[in-house]
Amino acid sequence: MATRARLSNWRRLLRIVGVIACLVLIALAGDLLVRLRSIEYTLAVQAQITPDGRTVSASDTLPADPAGNGKAVCPPLSIAIAGGLTGPDSEIATNVQDGVQLAVDRHNAANAGCQVQIKQFDTGGDPQRASDFAPQIVGDAYTVGLIGPALSGVAQATGALFDANGLPSVTASASSMPLSGQGWTTFFRAVASDDAQGRAIASFLRDSLQYKRLCVVGDNGAYATAMSHAAAVTLGKLVLPGCSSVNEIKADAPDVVVRVGSKADSAPFVRQVRSAGITTPVVLAQGIADERFVTQLGRLANGLLLACPCEPDPDWFSRAYRNRFGKAPGAYSAEGYDLATIMLRGVDAGRLVRRQMLDWMRHYDGQGIARRYQWTAAGELTDPTIWIYKVQ
Repeated sequence: MATRARLSNWRRLLRIVGVIACLVLIALAGDLLVRLRSIEYTLAVQAQITPDGRTVSASDTLPADPAGNGKAVCPPLSIAIAGGLTGPDSEIATNVQDGVQLAVDRHNAANAGCQVQIKQFDTGGDPQRASDFAPQIVGDAYTVGLIGPALSGVAQATGALFDANGLPSVTASASSMPLSGQGWTTFFRAVASDDAQGRAIASFLRDSLQYKRLCVVGDNGAYATAMSHAAAVTLGKLVLPGCSSVNEIKADAPDVVVRVGSKADSAPFVRQVRSAGITTPVVLAQGIADERFVTQLGRLANGLLLACPCEPDPDWFSRAYRNRFGKAPGAYSAEGYDLATIMLRGVDAGRLVRRQMLDWMRHYDGQGIARRYQWTAAGELTDPTIWIYKVQ
Protein backbone atom coordinates (compact mmCIF):
# COMPACT_ATOMS: atom_id res chain seq x y z
CA MET A 1 0.00 0.00 0.00
CA ALA A 2 2.82 2.37 0.87
CA THR A 3 4.46 1.66 -2.51
CA ARG A 4 1.22 2.40 -4.37
CA ALA A 5 0.83 5.65 -2.43
CA ARG A 6 4.35 6.68 -3.31
CA LEU A 7 3.75 5.88 -7.01
CA SER A 8 0.52 7.87 -6.93
CA ASN A 9 2.34 10.83 -5.41
CA TRP A 10 5.06 10.61 -8.07
CA ARG A 11 2.46 10.51 -10.84
CA ARG A 12 0.71 13.55 -9.33
CA LEU A 13 4.05 15.38 -9.06
CA LEU A 14 4.93 14.54 -12.65
CA ARG A 15 1.55 15.84 -13.86
CA ILE A 16 2.10 19.11 -11.96
CA VAL A 17 5.61 19.46 -13.38
CA GLY A 18 4.22 18.77 -16.86
CA VAL A 19 1.55 21.43 -16.48
CA ILE A 20 4.11 23.96 -15.26
CA ALA A 21 6.44 23.13 -18.15
CA CYS A 22 3.61 23.64 -20.64
CA LEU A 23 2.73 26.99 -19.10
CA VAL A 24 6.36 28.07 -19.25
CA LEU A 25 6.61 27.05 -22.91
CA ILE A 26 3.40 28.93 -23.73
CA ALA A 27 4.72 32.01 -21.96
CA LEU A 28 8.03 31.81 -23.80
CA ALA A 29 6.27 31.32 -27.11
CA GLY A 30 4.04 34.31 -26.40
CA ASP A 31 7.04 36.45 -25.50
CA LEU A 32 8.82 35.33 -28.65
CA LEU A 33 5.75 36.17 -30.73
CA VAL A 34 5.58 39.65 -29.23
CA ARG A 35 9.26 40.15 -29.98
CA LEU A 36 8.85 38.94 -33.54
CA ARG A 37 5.92 41.26 -34.06
CA SER A 38 7.89 44.20 -32.71
CA ILE A 39 10.73 43.65 -35.18
CA GLU A 40 8.70 42.36 -38.10
CA TYR A 41 8.68 45.82 -39.68
CA THR A 42 11.16 48.65 -39.49
CA LEU A 43 11.01 52.40 -40.11
CA ALA A 44 13.10 53.18 -43.17
CA VAL A 45 14.00 56.80 -43.83
CA GLN A 46 12.73 57.96 -47.22
CA ALA A 47 13.74 61.62 -47.11
CA GLN A 48 14.45 64.69 -45.02
CA ILE A 49 12.59 67.61 -46.57
CA THR A 50 12.22 71.37 -46.18
CA PRO A 51 8.88 73.25 -46.12
CA ASP A 52 9.13 73.73 -49.90
CA GLY A 53 9.59 69.99 -50.42
CA ARG A 54 13.31 69.97 -51.18
CA THR A 55 15.25 66.89 -50.06
CA VAL A 56 18.27 67.67 -47.88
CA SER A 57 21.02 65.58 -46.34
CA ALA A 58 21.31 64.87 -42.62
CA SER A 59 24.01 66.72 -40.72
CA ASP A 60 27.14 64.83 -39.72
CA THR A 61 27.96 67.35 -36.97
CA LEU A 62 28.14 65.82 -33.48
CA PRO A 63 25.34 66.95 -31.15
CA ALA A 64 26.03 69.06 -28.07
CA ASP A 65 26.83 67.03 -24.94
CA PRO A 66 24.91 67.93 -21.76
CA ALA A 67 27.85 66.76 -19.65
CA GLY A 68 29.97 69.66 -20.85
CA ASN A 69 33.53 69.68 -19.51
CA GLY A 70 32.53 68.48 -16.04
CA LYS A 71 33.76 71.65 -14.33
CA ALA A 72 30.48 73.57 -14.02
CA VAL A 73 29.62 75.28 -10.74
CA CYS A 74 26.17 76.71 -10.05
CA PRO A 75 23.75 77.47 -7.21
CA PRO A 76 20.57 75.39 -6.79
CA LEU A 77 18.68 75.69 -10.07
CA SER A 78 15.84 73.87 -11.78
CA ILE A 79 14.32 73.33 -15.20
CA ALA A 80 10.55 72.92 -15.27
CA ILE A 81 8.68 70.51 -17.54
CA ALA A 82 5.00 71.05 -18.40
CA GLY A 83 3.13 68.41 -20.37
CA GLY A 84 0.13 66.11 -20.37
CA LEU A 85 1.69 63.18 -18.54
CA THR A 86 -1.85 61.86 -18.15
CA GLY A 87 -4.62 61.99 -20.73
CA PRO A 88 -4.97 60.92 -24.37
CA ASP A 89 -1.67 62.47 -25.52
CA SER A 90 0.40 61.36 -22.54
CA GLU A 91 2.87 59.43 -24.69
CA ILE A 92 4.18 62.65 -26.26
CA ALA A 93 4.75 64.38 -22.91
CA THR A 94 6.30 61.25 -21.42
CA ASN A 95 8.73 60.96 -24.32
CA VAL A 96 9.78 64.59 -23.87
CA GLN A 97 10.14 64.20 -20.12
CA ASP A 98 12.28 61.08 -20.45
CA GLY A 99 14.55 62.83 -22.93
CA VAL A 100 14.96 65.74 -20.51
CA GLN A 101 15.67 63.33 -17.65
CA LEU A 102 18.37 61.54 -19.65
CA ALA A 103 20.17 64.82 -20.40
CA VAL A 104 19.96 66.06 -16.81
CA ASP A 105 21.20 62.71 -15.48
CA ARG A 106 24.21 62.93 -17.79
CA HIS A 107 24.93 66.53 -16.79
CA ASN A 108 24.64 65.97 -13.05
CA ALA A 109 26.77 62.81 -13.13
CA ALA A 110 29.59 64.79 -14.74
CA ASN A 111 29.27 68.03 -12.75
CA ALA A 112 29.35 67.51 -9.00
CA GLY A 113 29.45 71.28 -8.47
CA CYS A 114 26.29 71.95 -10.49
CA GLN A 115 23.30 69.77 -9.72
CA VAL A 116 20.24 70.87 -11.72
CA GLN A 117 16.80 69.67 -10.66
CA ILE A 118 13.76 68.86 -12.79
CA LYS A 119 10.35 70.09 -11.66
CA GLN A 120 7.46 68.29 -13.35
CA PHE A 121 3.97 69.67 -13.93
CA ASP A 122 1.25 67.45 -15.38
CA THR A 123 -1.15 69.54 -17.46
CA GLY A 124 -3.29 66.55 -18.38
CA GLY A 125 -3.54 68.28 -21.76
CA ASP A 126 -6.04 70.69 -20.15
CA PRO A 127 -5.44 74.45 -20.71
CA GLN A 128 -7.35 75.37 -17.55
CA ARG A 129 -5.39 72.96 -15.40
CA ALA A 130 -2.16 74.37 -16.81
CA SER A 131 -3.30 77.93 -16.15
CA ASP A 132 -3.92 77.02 -12.52
CA PHE A 133 -0.34 75.94 -11.83
CA ALA A 134 1.43 78.34 -14.25
CA PRO A 135 1.80 80.94 -11.44
CA GLN A 136 3.60 78.28 -9.40
CA ILE A 137 6.14 77.80 -12.19
CA VAL A 138 6.88 81.50 -12.64
CA GLY A 139 6.86 82.07 -8.88
CA ASP A 140 9.81 79.72 -8.35
CA ALA A 141 12.91 81.93 -8.58
CA TYR A 142 15.15 78.86 -8.93
CA THR A 143 13.49 77.86 -12.21
CA VAL A 144 15.50 79.39 -15.04
CA GLY A 145 13.64 77.80 -17.95
CA LEU A 146 10.63 75.72 -18.97
CA ILE A 147 10.45 72.87 -21.46
CA GLY A 148 6.84 72.84 -22.56
CA PRO A 149 3.95 73.03 -22.74
CA ALA A 150 3.74 70.00 -24.99
CA LEU A 151 0.37 70.85 -26.60
CA SER A 152 -0.59 73.97 -28.51
CA GLY A 153 -3.82 74.70 -26.63
CA VAL A 154 -2.00 74.63 -23.30
CA ALA A 155 0.82 76.78 -24.67
CA GLN A 156 -1.72 79.30 -25.93
CA ALA A 157 -3.37 79.52 -22.51
CA THR A 158 -0.15 80.04 -20.55
CA GLY A 159 2.26 81.78 -22.93
CA ALA A 160 1.31 85.35 -21.95
CA LEU A 161 2.00 84.71 -18.27
CA PHE A 162 5.35 83.09 -18.95
CA ASP A 163 6.27 85.96 -21.24
CA ALA A 164 5.26 88.61 -18.70
CA ASN A 165 7.54 86.98 -16.14
CA GLY A 166 10.50 86.64 -18.51
CA LEU A 167 10.52 82.84 -18.33
CA PRO A 168 12.18 81.20 -21.36
CA SER A 169 9.90 78.41 -22.51
CA VAL A 170 10.50 76.07 -25.43
CA THR A 171 8.12 73.42 -26.70
CA ALA A 172 9.28 70.16 -28.23
CA SER A 173 5.96 69.35 -29.87
CA ALA A 174 3.32 72.15 -29.86
CA SER A 175 3.19 72.73 -33.60
CA SER A 176 -0.27 74.08 -34.44
CA MET A 177 -0.24 77.34 -32.49
CA PRO A 178 0.84 80.33 -34.66
CA LEU A 179 3.63 82.34 -33.06
CA SER A 180 3.46 85.41 -35.28
CA GLY A 181 1.20 88.06 -33.78
CA GLN A 182 1.38 86.70 -30.24
CA GLY A 183 3.75 89.42 -29.12
CA TRP A 184 5.70 86.97 -26.96
CA THR A 185 9.45 87.31 -26.65
CA THR A 186 10.24 84.30 -24.45
CA PHE A 187 8.63 81.42 -26.36
CA PHE A 188 10.49 79.10 -28.75
CA ARG A 189 9.32 76.19 -30.90
CA ALA A 190 11.74 73.30 -31.45
CA VAL A 191 9.90 71.61 -34.34
CA ALA A 192 8.43 72.71 -37.64
CA SER A 193 5.02 74.34 -37.36
CA ASP A 194 1.94 72.58 -38.74
CA ASP A 195 1.86 75.06 -41.60
CA ALA A 196 5.46 74.21 -42.50
CA GLN A 197 4.77 70.48 -42.14
CA GLY A 198 1.67 70.64 -44.33
CA ARG A 199 3.54 72.46 -47.09
CA ALA A 200 6.51 70.10 -46.89
CA ILE A 201 4.48 66.90 -47.03
CA ALA A 202 2.24 68.14 -49.84
CA SER A 203 5.20 69.27 -51.94
CA PHE A 204 6.99 65.96 -51.41
CA LEU A 205 3.96 63.89 -52.43
CA ARG A 206 3.37 66.05 -55.51
CA ASP A 207 6.92 66.60 -56.72
CA SER A 208 8.91 63.58 -55.53
CA LEU A 209 6.26 60.85 -55.53
CA GLN A 210 4.23 62.54 -58.30
CA TYR A 211 0.77 61.77 -56.96
CA LYS A 212 -1.97 63.49 -58.97
CA ARG A 213 -5.16 62.80 -56.99
CA LEU A 214 -4.88 63.21 -53.23
CA CYS A 215 -7.37 62.78 -50.43
CA VAL A 216 -6.59 64.84 -47.30
CA VAL A 217 -8.54 63.63 -44.27
CA GLY A 218 -8.60 65.48 -40.93
CA ASP A 219 -10.49 65.33 -37.66
CA ASN A 220 -11.40 69.05 -37.41
CA GLY A 221 -8.95 69.58 -34.54
CA ALA A 222 -6.42 72.41 -34.37
CA TYR A 223 -3.59 70.26 -35.70
CA ALA A 224 -5.67 68.94 -38.59
CA THR A 225 -7.01 72.37 -39.55
CA ALA A 226 -3.63 74.07 -39.81
CA MET A 227 -1.89 71.23 -41.61
CA SER A 228 -4.70 70.33 -44.01
CA HIS A 229 -5.14 74.00 -44.97
CA ALA A 230 -1.44 74.32 -45.77
CA ALA A 231 -1.53 71.08 -47.77
CA ALA A 232 -4.65 72.14 -49.67
CA VAL A 233 -3.16 75.52 -50.60
CA THR A 234 0.03 73.82 -51.80
CA LEU A 235 -1.73 71.10 -53.80
CA GLY A 236 -4.58 73.17 -55.23
CA LYS A 237 -6.77 71.18 -57.62
CA LEU A 238 -4.88 67.95 -56.89
CA VAL A 239 -6.91 67.61 -53.66
CA LEU A 240 -10.18 65.75 -54.20
CA PRO A 241 -13.13 67.69 -52.75
CA GLY A 242 -15.41 65.98 -50.25
CA CYS A 243 -13.04 63.08 -49.63
CA SER A 244 -13.32 62.83 -45.86
CA SER A 245 -14.76 59.43 -44.96
CA VAL A 246 -13.88 55.80 -45.63
CA ASN A 247 -16.84 55.44 -48.02
CA GLU A 248 -15.78 58.55 -49.95
CA ILE A 249 -12.19 57.34 -50.14
CA LYS A 250 -13.40 54.06 -51.57
CA ALA A 251 -15.61 55.82 -54.12
CA ASP A 252 -13.03 58.45 -55.20
CA ALA A 253 -10.11 55.98 -55.48
CA PRO A 254 -7.35 58.59 -54.87
CA ASP A 255 -3.67 57.96 -55.56
CA VAL A 256 -2.88 58.49 -51.88
CA VAL A 257 -4.67 59.25 -48.62
CA VAL A 258 -3.09 61.81 -46.28
CA ARG A 259 -4.36 61.60 -42.69
CA VAL A 260 -3.81 64.65 -40.46
CA GLY A 261 -5.04 65.31 -36.93
CA SER A 262 -4.96 63.56 -33.59
CA LYS A 263 -2.30 60.91 -33.08
CA ALA A 264 -4.70 58.89 -30.93
CA ASP A 265 -7.05 58.30 -33.90
CA SER A 266 -4.36 57.23 -36.36
CA ALA A 267 -4.39 53.49 -35.70
CA PRO A 268 -8.22 53.21 -35.76
CA PHE A 269 -8.27 55.16 -39.05
CA VAL A 270 -5.81 52.76 -40.68
CA ARG A 271 -7.82 49.77 -39.45
CA GLN A 272 -11.04 51.23 -40.89
CA VAL A 273 -9.45 51.92 -44.26
CA ARG A 274 -7.88 48.50 -44.60
CA SER A 275 -10.98 46.72 -43.25
CA ALA A 276 -12.96 48.37 -46.04
CA GLY A 277 -10.66 46.71 -48.57
CA ILE A 278 -8.93 49.95 -49.54
CA THR A 279 -5.32 49.31 -50.55
CA THR A 280 -4.49 52.93 -51.44
CA PRO A 281 -1.18 54.20 -49.98
CA VAL A 282 -1.71 56.02 -46.67
CA VAL A 283 0.43 58.83 -45.29
CA LEU A 284 0.08 59.63 -41.58
CA ALA A 285 1.14 63.24 -41.01
CA GLN A 286 0.81 63.25 -37.24
CA GLY A 287 4.30 63.16 -35.81
CA ILE A 288 4.30 59.39 -35.43
CA ALA A 289 7.61 57.67 -36.00
CA ASP A 290 8.34 55.02 -33.40
CA GLU A 291 8.32 51.24 -33.15
CA ARG A 292 5.57 51.25 -30.52
CA PHE A 293 3.07 52.62 -33.03
CA VAL A 294 4.18 50.11 -35.67
CA THR A 295 3.81 47.28 -33.16
CA GLN A 296 0.33 48.50 -32.26
CA LEU A 297 -0.84 48.18 -35.86
CA GLY A 298 1.03 44.97 -36.66
CA ARG A 299 0.74 43.87 -40.29
CA LEU A 300 -1.59 46.76 -41.11
CA ALA A 301 1.38 49.12 -40.70
CA ASN A 302 3.24 47.62 -43.64
CA GLY A 303 3.75 50.20 -46.39
CA LEU A 304 2.57 53.21 -44.41
CA LEU A 305 4.39 56.50 -44.88
CA LEU A 306 4.90 58.41 -41.65
CA ALA A 307 5.68 62.14 -41.67
CA CYS A 308 7.33 63.48 -38.54
CA PRO A 309 9.48 66.50 -37.61
CA CYS A 310 11.62 64.02 -35.67
CA GLU A 311 14.97 62.73 -36.90
CA PRO A 312 15.99 59.05 -36.60
CA ASP A 313 17.60 58.40 -33.22
CA PRO A 314 21.28 57.44 -33.35
CA ASP A 315 22.22 54.05 -31.91
CA TRP A 316 24.05 55.47 -28.89
CA PHE A 317 21.00 57.49 -27.88
CA SER A 318 18.64 54.53 -28.31
CA ARG A 319 20.92 52.33 -26.17
CA ALA A 320 21.23 54.93 -23.42
CA TYR A 321 17.48 55.50 -23.46
CA ARG A 322 16.69 51.78 -23.25
CA ASN A 323 19.16 51.32 -20.41
CA ARG A 324 17.56 54.16 -18.46
CA PHE A 325 13.85 53.62 -19.15
CA GLY A 326 13.56 50.06 -20.43
CA LYS A 327 12.01 51.09 -23.74
CA ALA A 328 12.93 52.63 -27.05
CA PRO A 329 12.80 56.41 -27.47
CA GLY A 330 9.66 57.71 -29.13
CA ALA A 331 8.60 60.81 -31.01
CA TYR A 332 10.09 63.94 -29.37
CA SER A 333 12.34 62.04 -26.95
CA ALA A 334 15.37 63.43 -28.77
CA GLU A 335 13.89 66.94 -28.72
CA GLY A 336 13.47 66.73 -24.95
CA TYR A 337 17.11 65.69 -24.63
CA ASP A 338 18.26 68.45 -26.97
CA LEU A 339 16.29 71.24 -25.28
CA ALA A 340 17.49 70.22 -21.83
CA THR A 341 21.04 70.13 -23.20
CA ILE A 342 20.71 73.67 -24.55
CA MET A 343 19.56 75.00 -21.17
CA LEU A 344 22.17 72.98 -19.28
CA ARG A 345 24.92 74.33 -21.50
CA GLY A 346 23.56 77.79 -20.72
CA VAL A 347 23.77 77.11 -16.98
CA ASP A 348 27.33 75.82 -17.38
CA ALA A 349 28.17 79.05 -19.25
CA GLY A 350 26.99 81.13 -16.30
CA ARG A 351 23.45 81.95 -17.45
CA LEU A 352 21.97 81.51 -14.00
CA VAL A 353 18.92 83.79 -14.08
CA ARG A 354 16.02 83.96 -16.53
CA ARG A 355 17.16 87.11 -18.27
CA GLN A 356 20.53 85.54 -19.00
CA MET A 357 19.00 82.22 -20.09
CA LEU A 358 16.63 84.05 -22.45
CA ASP A 359 19.56 85.84 -24.06
CA TRP A 360 21.35 82.47 -24.38
CA MET A 361 18.35 80.95 -26.16
CA ARG A 362 17.90 83.89 -28.51
CA HIS A 363 21.49 83.69 -29.70
CA TYR A 364 21.90 79.91 -29.60
CA ASP A 365 23.12 78.13 -32.74
CA GLY A 366 24.09 74.50 -32.28
CA GLN A 367 23.57 70.93 -33.41
CA GLY A 368 21.40 68.54 -31.44
CA ILE A 369 20.37 64.94 -31.97
CA ALA A 370 17.19 65.90 -33.78
CA ARG A 371 18.35 68.96 -35.72
CA ARG A 372 20.25 72.22 -35.71
CA TYR A 373 18.74 74.70 -33.27
CA GLN A 374 18.60 78.39 -34.07
CA TRP A 375 15.53 80.59 -33.74
CA THR A 376 14.05 83.60 -35.49
CA ALA A 377 12.88 86.66 -33.55
CA ALA A 378 9.38 85.12 -33.55
CA GLY A 379 10.65 81.92 -31.92
CA GLU A 380 10.46 79.66 -34.99
CA LEU A 381 13.33 77.48 -36.15
CA THR A 382 15.38 79.14 -38.86
CA ASP A 383 15.77 75.83 -40.68
CA PRO A 384 12.85 73.45 -39.96
CA THR A 385 12.81 70.06 -41.66
CA ILE A 386 10.44 67.09 -41.87
CA TRP A 387 11.33 63.40 -42.07
CA ILE A 388 9.45 60.87 -44.16
CA TYR A 389 9.58 57.23 -43.02
CA LYS A 390 8.21 54.07 -44.61
CA VAL A 391 7.15 51.01 -42.65
CA GLN A 392 8.64 47.98 -44.36
